[in-house]
Amino acid sequence: MNTFERFLSKQSHIIFSIIRFFFGFLFFSHGAQKLFGAFGGHGTMGSSEMLLAGIIEVIGGIAIALGIRARYAAIVTACEMIYAYLTVHFPRGTWPIENGGELAVLYFLFFLYTIAYGSGPWSVDAWVSKKK
Repeated sequence: MNTFERFLSKQSHIIFSIIRFFFGFLFFSHGAQKLFGAFGGHGTMGSSEMLLAGIIEVIGGIAIALGIRARYAAIVTACEMIYAYLTVHFPRGTWPIENGGELAVLYFLFFLYTIAYGSGPWSVDAWVSKKK
């Protein structure tokens, strides 16, 4: 293993924490669009599915971004992405590149990784466990 690979392997938890934060924030942003009309969104008054999706995205996005029970949040958000892909994107075509489902697939894969990895050492979960 060369010096660069050793450096990256020692910093992998930091890199994951940065990625987790941005994925969580972006996912939160989708929910904020649906619930509050933020970030150029229109809100979801009237659609119970969109309201539920917005709630999952806001709460799940915050939990994942900050590393608060990220495994559990990732289970719920991954399920939402599967549901979104199957009900919204898949009917438009089989492949994500055809049906506009790339983002749902990418979020799902990241959430799947988060289920396996957890919150990581740079998280609220790690901070709380150190306090105990």
